[in-house]
Amino acid sequence: MRPTIRSCLAKGSLFIMAYYIPIIAGSTRRDRQSIKVARFVLARLKQRQGVETELLDLLEYNFPIMEERLHRRDDPPPRLVEFGEKIGRADSVIIVTPEYNNGYPGVLKNALDYLLPEYERKPIGIATVSAGGHGGITCLAQLRLVTIGMGAFPIPEALSVSRVHDSFKDDGTPTDPSYEKRCATFLDEVLWFTEAIVDRKAKEKAGK
Repeated sequence: MRPTIRSCLAKGSLFIMAYYIPIIAGSTRRDRQSIKVARFVLARLKQRQGVETELLDLLEYNFPIMEERLHRRDDPPPRLVEFGEKIGRADSVIIVTPEYNNGYPGVLKNALDYLLPEYERKPIGIATVSAGGHGGITCLAQLRLVTIGMGAFPIPEALSVSRVHDSFKDDGTPTDPSYEKRCATFLDEVLWFTEAIVDRKAKEKAGK
């Protein structure tokens, strides 16, 4: 894995810039368990050199049902502009979501649908969570299709968490040590695709 710090030249000076990779917590359900996994991924991503990250918790944003996309509205709901700006400047995005009834939460789809150009050609890492033993694989397949429709690139690697009630403590500490290695592999791939896409965009911008 190459260093996850990108550099750019401006007026002869070298500036070091971190990749910005926010994490969307995709559930607002009472007693939600997926937030534990979101905290875990956030903590591990913060340990990576050259990465800026934060948790975008949909419970805190509390968006109403979408009536129109952000770029077509002059009366956006509270905090939607802030959310859109963060996704817009992101180099890639990680989504942590539970699986509900073989799918993903409606609140997540609602939040994603508010935006569109902000996702264009951005890598998307997906972590899925289930109470049972399948780790949300049905949800994963559906969400990959959605992110492709958004113009983004869902990465092949995923982090699937089974039996989340027993696998993680409330503070995001895994009780199963295997999740440390699995999360490391997942984040390695997120960063690989982030670097590759950022480099390609830089070359296009430079006219190469």
